[in-house]
Amino acid sequence: MKDILLITPPFTQLNTPYPATAYLKGFLNTKGIDSFQIDLGIEVMLELFSKSSFEKMFVDAFENDAIISENCERIYALREAYLGPLDAVILFLQGKNHTFARQICTNNFLPQSARFDQLDDLDWAFGSMGMQDKAKHLATLYLEDLSDFIVECIDPNFGFSRYAERLGQSANSFDELYGLLETEDTYIDAITLGKLKKYLMDFQPKMVCFSVPFPGNLYSAFKCAQFIKTTYPNIKIVMGGGFPNTELRSLTDVRVFEFFDFITLDDGELPIELLVNHIIHGKEKVFKRTFLLENDTVFYNNLTEKSDYKQRDVGCPNYGDLYLDSYISVIEIANPMHSLWSDGRWNKLTMAHGCYWAKCTFCDVSLDYVKLHDPIAAKLLVDRMEELITQTGETGFHFVDEAAPPALVKSMAIEILKRKLTVTWWANIRFEKNFTQDLCYLLKASGCIAVSGGLEVASDRLLELIDKGVSVAQVAQVTRNFTQADIMVHSYLMYGFPTQTVVETVDSLEMVRQLFDAGIVQSGFWHQFALTAHSPIGQNPEEYGVTPQYKDITFANNDVDFKDATGIDHAKFSYGLKKSLYNFMHGIGFDLPLQEWFDFKIPPTKIAANFIENSLEIVPSFKVKNTAKVLWLGSLPMVEEKTKKKRGQTRNLLLFTFHDKTNRFQITLEKEEGDWLLEILPMLTANNDKQMTFGKLKSLYETDLENFELFWFSKSMQVLKENGLLLL
Repeated sequence: MKDILLITPPFTQLNTPYPATAYLKGFLNTKGIDSFQIDLGIEVMLELFSKSSFEKMFVDAFENDAIISENCERIYALREAYLGPLDAVILFLQGKNHTFARQICTNNFLPQSARFDQLDDLDWAFGSMGMQDKAKHLATLYLEDLSDFIVECIDPNFGFSRYAERLGQSANSFDELYGLLETEDTYIDAITLGKLKKYLMDFQPKMVCFSVPFPGNLYSAFKCAQFIKTTYPNIKIVMGGGFPNTELRSLTDVRVFEFFDFITLDDGELPIELLVNHIIHGKEKVFKRTFLLENDTVFYNNLTEKSDYKQRDVGCPNYGDLYLDSYISVIEIANPMHSLWSDGRWNKLTMAHGCYWAKCTFCDVSLDYVKLHDPIAAKLLVDRMEELITQTGETGFHFVDEAAPPALVKSMAIEILKRKLTVTWWANIRFEKNFTQDLCYLLKASGCIAVSGGLEVASDRLLELIDKGVSVAQVAQVTRNFTQADIMVHSYLMYGFPTQTVVETVDSLEMVRQLFDAGIVQSGFWHQFALTAHSPIGQNPEEYGVTPQYKDITFANNDVDFKDATGIDHAKFSYGLKKSLYNFMHGIGFDLPLQEWFDFKIPPTKIAANFIENSLEIVPSFKVKNTAKVLWLGSLPMVEEKTKKKRGQTRNLLLFTFHDKTNRFQITLEKEEGDWLLEILPMLTANNDKQMTFGKLKSLYETDLENFELFWFSKSMQVLKENGLLLL
């Protein structure tokens, strides 16, 4: 038996658990509160994509005359070819059947329908040795064909990482969702509720908590809650997570509480603890940011005087109870950066609560999850990484911050090196100037393989209006720094920002084309600007030429319909922007005129064809601060004494030979300078408790020697700087 179940309803990611329940379980463990977590999404997905399920769905679709399109007719006609390898394909994508890749990659092994129509040039994309990734890509297309069959013939609300997402998007009224919940269960509902019923019978909980991060989880959460209310009415049901945090802050519809007893907002740790105290231990109703029904009206109970927990006190996420070896790695397109979101089992961690910038005018900066910045100390962060490695056996980490702070990233990287951990990690960042070339080299050495960040509108005027704190040229320089350190870059892109003109949209595409052509951005995603109620634009729309179309709010309130003063139909650019980006991500289409991507006339760009190239030639002003840290990433050298005679003078020299992972290089110094360097190098490695500052280094040099600047900027030291001597 377990008093508390923590559930992620279908669907989120296929390849790794959504971390909210793991965060909560880790916190509850620090309080000695026992809980059990469940990812219904992956469990339902595995049953749905099984031979036995598809045998039934093929029969149902045929008997119900649901097979209409030519594509689904083909899939049905080839049903035996689809059913045959299905279970083996799932095992392969779970990493349990590596040799199957060779079979998948042979010609005509998997049946092919519409998703294979735009099949990439696989030999070019994956190379002769990329067989596992090539097989994952083919297997993904095969599953997407089957997904198309489900959507057309079985359940139009299905999606791999979402279910009935439309119902949760801008659902100002609960009416449509409430009506759907009164209809007959779907095939997917039946699987979901069957799984849920077994857990309820096995654990007999007193409290079931649903984490609802996205609109695509909302329907399933309500469906599960409805089932519990009907069959186990004594169980108390709680909803929290990203969706209620952003969407349900203005909730007044009492019908919601036919399904849920409590809905919590923002950080979940203290609200859940207080609900446990009430539900399990019978304490009074003194809650934190919690909606409930009292006297037939929705009441917001925020009566406790307790403050939220600091990040240092919430404990390490705990992935116990989850079937970590059952997640499915897929590759939708042949792009190594883009595949990080869907391929591989990542331990998810947060470096800091909230955003250290918290100024972007399109962002929900008025909400606590953005505006309250609370970083974790680097040592504690790496402690948690080590704990998660022990827990899960996985050394891959995805830091899911709003934006990872550069200073903390630097400290974490040094701590990883100090502990000699072998980890792989990636993070969301701001493309700010503090990500210097040397810092990027440090991050790479610590295991960083990729970063993602917002370029948004790729226009200096609009970036200023967004208050992004960066320029396009600066973004180019920073992404170049990452790329030169062999760290991949993904950029979030935006169109349709208030006051954006057609020419500025075309100019944005030209900027993006040049960034990809220069090889300094590898992946991206365009999304259309959405006006949210909690953003600076949403709260001051008149300042941005926007007229909101407000509706009566009784349920969800975040996305707001609006009219832009420009009157431009920005949606018409969607297809061309996304089509061009798809090609750029495959390394093609750079020489095509921008007009080629659109089926309507666009104005010529005003951006110079070499704008990004010129931006990369700008040498950033770099004044060395005495407080900057000096770090040596390399190994200690082998040293040989040499003498050199010239014009009757004998010079005593030291020849340093350094070996790195792929190369060797040498430098020669005067013996006095060489002896000093030999003594100082061990003090510059990450093994030391404190990193030496540039000012301290200069002081130590000048204790015995002269002309530190001549030494620091000498050719020999330049060679060291190019091979792992960093100034941070």
